[in-house]
Amino acid sequence: MRSKALVLAAVLTLSACGGAGETPATGGGGSGDPAPGVTDDTVLIGTHQPLTGPAAPGYSTISAGAKAMYSHINDNGGIHGRKIEYRVEDDGYNPTRTVEVVKKLVLQDEVFAIVGGLGTPTHSKVVDFLNTEGVPDLLVSSGALMWDDPAKSRMTFGFQVDYTREGKILGDYIAKTFPDAKVGVFHQNDDVGRDGMAGLEKHVAITSAQGYDPANTDVLPQITALKQAGADVVVCECVPAFTALAILTSARIGYKPKFVVSSIGADPRTLTGLLSEFGKRAGAEVSAPQLLTGLIGAGYLPDVNLTSDPWTALFREVHQKYIPDVPLTNTVVYGMAQAYTFAQALKEAGRDLTREGIIKVMESGVLTGPGLTPFAFSPESHSGYTGAYVFTINADGNTTVVQEPVVTDRGDGPIEPAPTGRKTPSDIGLVG
Repeated sequence: MRSKALVLAAVLTLSACGGAGETPATGGGGSGDPAPGVTDDTVLIGTHQPLTGPAAPGYSTISAGAKAMYSHINDNGGIHGRKIEYRVEDDGYNPTRTVEVVKKLVLQDEVFAIVGGLGTPTHSKVVDFLNTEGVPDLLVSSGALMWDDPAKSRMTFGFQVDYTREGKILGDYIAKTFPDAKVGVFHQNDDVGRDGMAGLEKHVAITSAQGYDPANTDVLPQITALKQAGADVVVCECVPAFTALAILTSARIGYKPKFVVSSIGADPRTLTGLLSEFGKRAGAEVSAPQLLTGLIGAGYLPDVNLTSDPWTALFREVHQKYIPDVPLTNTVVYGMAQAYTFAQALKEAGRDLTREGIIKVMESGVLTGPGLTPFAFSPESHSGYTGAYVFTINADGNTTVVQEPVVTDRGDGPIEPAPTGRKTPSDIGLVG
């Protein structure tokens, strides 16, 4: 059995693989130097994404979704007459490479902001640099707590629900739904796992915690350890490729726990594709629906199949027009939602665009976004979404919500129903 796992690991190895001082942009006819990356008719932003490497399966399409949304906004007049130029650099989910490409974007390309930089181990290596350079570091694609540190890193803001809040919500759901279960955790061996377990442990005792290194796709030792510990429920705090690896490896050794997956790795369509692809590479017949049916996941954005939601309707329209050949997944929706949120901040910042101005907007609390829970943004908090809902995956690949959206803090505060009545795209009026 171990030889089969090693074959699987082998075929997957990584082939899956200016300062803060400034004056307002004049927009023509005025005085003063423009903000870096800003001209009369454009604003240049950058990001680092894993287009190759261990996080590419599942995440490489985030930037495709973001680019499609920016194209939609630009084709409808841009923001205050400016088109958004979106520059994507591939860092391969390699921290050393992240430093290189972000320095290029800031020092050579002179971007106005870094938006949606992806990854806890990667983005953590550039936060100090971006804050020292006075570059807005907005809507980081990671739920680590380190993005919420206004005193030290005022330019940095999270986007997705943080891992501790999400872990707390999932832990509460597990405790109520599986009160007698032994709970194991399979986690990325960094703040993804540490922050997530801090939330889980507020409601459940962890029988066994097994970490993985993104550079090592052989997860048989960890899954075997969880099986030997008798874990009935396995919480997966991992990127999509390692969620799929955990599920496949469990099936190979006859281990059938209930998988509970955090939002970063629970997109059904992404997992379906990965399970099929990875199975073929290993020469195995894989029934993705059979393996995924009953999996429990978390989310905070409207599901791609929730066609009655006005945000989903917008995302589907943008997808069909700009990237119809890219499978429409919740991962693509993530990129679109993130891009829309940044564009909304640009609109609120006004025509006289400065880096300080965009930071004040981010802290103002006016941003709503398409999420099903509110942002935490304020001068005291740079955390993103404040809660999540819980769903199960059905045999047809669709999902059923089993716990409506709730919000909470990272401490011992209550878990409460999320506010209702969120704004629609028409309410926000970003484009005509």
